[in-house]
Amino acid sequence: MSLPVADQDRALAFFTEVLGCELRVDEEAWPGARYVEVVPPGSSVGLVLLPPDSPLPMAVRLGTTDAAAAHARLAGTPGVVLHNPEVLRWDGVPPMFHVEDPDGNELVYLEEDGPA
Repeated sequence: MSLPVADQDRALAFFTEVLGCELRVDEEAWPGARYVEVVPPGSSVGLVLLPPDSPLPMAVRLGTTDAAAAHARLAGTPGVVLHNPEVLRWDGVPPMFHVEDPDGNELVYLEEDGPA
């Protein structure tokens, strides 16, 4: 899940130092697109801290064990809008793609190790 934050550094400090979250990722996905993900104590579900003007989608993130298979399945599904014609693969970032459901909700599928 993404959370809009005005300042990623301030939000990161709050979530890690005050709430006790673990930093999972803090990388530049591409120039100008910083991806910061934290995990609350006792949870495996990450929270992505993004500024409102981020080029990364403000979306619910869903895990999958096979991003290519999930992309292929959704490509032919009525009501699903695929924002990526293929699975995105960048160094240091799990394979992923971005879709929209029939109500306009933004979803990002991320490939993870193990069961989704």
